[in-house]
Amino acid sequence: MEQQGEDRDQTSGTAGNDADMASVMGFSGFGKKARTFDLDAIFEQTRRTAIERSQKVTEQREMKDAEKQKRALMRGDSHADKASVSGGKGRPATSSSRPQCDSSSSSSDSEDDSEDELIGPPPPGQLSSRRAAEEDEEFVGPPLPPGYKDSDEEEEEEDDDDNPVKRIPDTHEITLQHGTKTVSALGLDPSGARLVTGGYDYDVKFWDFAGMDSALQAFRCLQPCECHQIRSLQYSITGDVILVVSGNSQAKILDRDGFQVIECVKGDQYIVDMANTKGHTAMLNSGCWHPKIKEEFLTCSNDGTVRTWDVTNEKKHKNVFKPRSMQGKRVIPTCCTYSRDGKLIAAGCQDGTIQIWDRNLSVHTKFHCRQAHVPGSDPSCLTFSYDGTVLASRGGDDTLKTWDMRNFKKPLNVATGLSSFFPMTDCCFSPDDKLLMTGTSVKKGAGNGTLVFFDRLTFQKVYEIEVASSSVVRCLWHPKLNQIMVGTGNGLAKVYYDPIKSQRGAKLCVVKSQRKEKQAETLTQDYIITPHALPMFREARQRSTRKQLEKDRLDPMKSHKPEPPVSGPGRGGRVAMHGGTLSSFIVKNIALDKTDDSNPREAILRHAKEASENPYWVAPAYTRTQPEPVFAEEELEDEEADKEPEWKKRKI
Repeated sequence: MEQQGEDRDQTSGTAGNDADMASVMGFSGFGKKARTFDLDAIFEQTRRTAIERSQKVTEQREMKDAEKQKRALMRGDSHADKASVSGGKGRPATSSSRPQCDSSSSSSDSEDDSEDELIGPPPPGQLSSRRAAEEDEEFVGPPLPPGYKDSDEEEEEEDDDDNPVKRIPDTHEITLQHGTKTVSALGLDPSGARLVTGGYDYDVKFWDFAGMDSALQAFRCLQPCECHQIRSLQYSITGDVILVVSGNSQAKILDRDGFQVIECVKGDQYIVDMANTKGHTAMLNSGCWHPKIKEEFLTCSNDGTVRTWDVTNEKKHKNVFKPRSMQGKRVIPTCCTYSRDGKLIAAGCQDGTIQIWDRNLSVHTKFHCRQAHVPGSDPSCLTFSYDGTVLASRGGDDTLKTWDMRNFKKPLNVATGLSSFFPMTDCCFSPDDKLLMTGTSVKKGAGNGTLVFFDRLTFQKVYEIEVASSSVVRCLWHPKLNQIMVGTGNGLAKVYYDPIKSQRGAKLCVVKSQRKEKQAETLTQDYIITPHALPMFREARQRSTRKQLEKDRLDPMKSHKPEPPVSGPGRGGRVAMHGGTLSSFIVKNIALDKTDDSNPREAILRHAKEASENPYWVAPAYTRTQPEPVFAEEELEDEEADKEPEWKKRKI
């Protein structure tokens, strides 16, 4: 109490000081007083609330235990009554059954009392019997709402989620018409907004899912490598540039709009050691980007080398890897790829081997399998699983194999009978790393090409999609969109998706209606109608822009109609008839004689008589200066000629 009094005196003193200060300084007060909090009281209140809540929880638990005990007692009574009725000897059976139940109940009560004390009276008997009956009999009530899921249904859905086949997005599809020849390259940017396709027709087409409508038209088409087939297309990890690998020896880098960024240098084909050349000297087969470094990419060529490049240095390669056969001879790599962490470089070669190097050590291979596929079958694809422990190889010998990187001597699993007619037939893993997908090839008119799915562990064929009446060459499963892109041998690029399981991508363009063609613009300014204005102020009735454009088209001045060819000798500096230059005019009208003379001698002598009678060109010019002609005298008679000496005679 004394302490509280001292506190009151202190607070009253501070209040008086505040009032004195306010009166001295000339204002009424210092504003609102700051709130003060008693932390001890707050903690105490919180502690009491927690204790009360825990007591309520314990009371509820005890009530449930008591209800269970009552139900057990009621069941024991009902069984005893049934036993007494079925006995039939007049001796009550309840006397022997009841004490047992009582003993059991008393023992259970003692145990419950020892553990937790029962607080409050037990529930009435009718309520406990009703609850026991409800538990014994099946409850039939109103139907469940549509959003409610039973535990059994949830377990079934979990089983469906565990099945990887249920995750394949193939309920819907769209078809993109690339051309009429084989689609040999597919590329999707990391975000999944743009798709790029390339084919045997040398074209590269850009498709924007967000910008397309239901007409499904590409927004750009170009031929970056002129008359060379496109072998591979891939976006970088940042999605800003595209690697283009074609049938020539120089890879190209394009930006997102298709403009060339760099072109790799071509090597010297007369140098024997390919490590001493600055670039490839033969046709490229494949290429890909580094999964971690955005400036580095990889290419392989028929010159027997696998080279790494840097975007910042297009004048020379970065590293050279040279596959070798068992005899140490040069081997041509047909496909190449990086591992998921970017530390390994793998190449499939023409002799059926798979050779893997450490990225920083380019001399000796780190893994080498000599008989991975049939020699001369040209493996078409190598791809690593997402966890980096398994390598899948698609061979030209109609097989698909998986390899464990920890034991690279023999394959884990082998699938046969998968026909492949193209040197770039794909295989890829599903985003959850549980399935392996590849395509099959068919001859023209011999059936449909299929997309086959294998379980990664058991390697059993679990699913199959018939794509088109042509071979399936390229396949791509984007992890972010959860959509499958397929390139076929008849120039189609198909996209498979599921409206529920897939994201964006093809779902954006199929819902957009096809755009209408641009119509002629309407009037751009208001037209004031004044029917009663004087004729001098009355404006002509304006028509629509379309009619005005048609009228202007007929006007040669407004439509800039080109001038027709000049007839006659020509005017205004323009020559007529043949050609538009002076030389062509001279050739046509002066140099070439239009008369057709079969005898050239008669054509020349035709003017001889007129020239002799009326000379114009030569004789009049020399009339004054022409000397008189002096002719030789006539020869002497024969006699006199005989008398002349021999030396004077003319020699004939």
